[in-house]
Amino acid sequence: MKFKYRLFYIIFILTLIAVLTALVACTGSSATTTTKLSSTTTTTITSRPTTMPSYTSTATSNSTTLPTSQTTTRTTTSTTVSTSATTITTTNANHEIEATEFQGKQLTPMSKQLNNALSGTQYIDPATYTLTVDGLVDHPLTLTYAQLQAYPQISQLMDLDCVEGWNFTAKWTGPMLSAIFADAGVKPGAKIVIFHTADVPEGYSSLDLSYINSNQIIIALKDNDLTLPAERGFPFQVAAMSKFGYKWSKWVTRIELSSDTSFLGYWEGYGYNNNADINGPAFSP
Repeated sequence: MKFKYRLFYIIFILTLIAVLTALVACTGSSATTTTKLSSTTTTTITSRPTTMPSYTSTATSNSTTLPTSQTTTRTTTSTTVSTSATTITTTNANHEIEATEFQGKQLTPMSKQLNNALSGTQYIDPATYTLTVDGLVDHPLTLTYAQLQAYPQISQLMDLDCVEGWNFTAKWTGPMLSAIFADAGVKPGAKIVIFHTADVPEGYSSLDLSYINSNQIIIALKDNDLTLPAERGFPFQVAAMSKFGYKWSKWVTRIELSSDTSFLGYWEGYGYNNNADINGPAFSP
């Protein structure tokens, strides 16, 4: 009986030892797990700086890829601003912005428009300028620059073709000569219109009155929406549609209605065709 108890005691002791061993093993595994967890945590924390740039890179990619329309819009706006800035450099003191397109056609920038002058640029003071309209009229007119601006302003798309072979396209804006002539009251004998200019006061060139009325010829106070600068003929340039450039009188101080159909302007006096149609001969026969 004592042996039986002893045997039971031995088995109990062995079982207890086994349990304790298992507990130690468990404790060791737990420590290992803790180490592993700690290592994993450390690794994760350590890896965040590497992961964060990837997130930043994704965000950068999103700003470039996902909002494509926004990026494009910004680029377009920047281009527009850049274009406007370029345009503004060709504007005048009135801060007028130059037109680049009219009636679906690209316009030649004023800075690229070629120009000729007999005696160099004529400088006319807008504060003291007056245009005389006389000759065969019932009511001679003396018009200030402001009064010219007060007439209805008409815009026309036209090419200026020089007899030298170059040309450019522009939007020309100003009052029709027929409106001014209506105020002056044209007499029946008037056949031609002579343009007296600051550089050729005796009469630079002329146009037939019938041509002016049938083609709604304007005196252009503006070129591509910019007030004409001095070098382009301020206060205005006669926009002689379909005529060579020597008929586009600049720096005009007087408009005379006349019956003298034999009158020849400056260039016409040197043999240039008085008709000056761009599809006709440049010189008189």
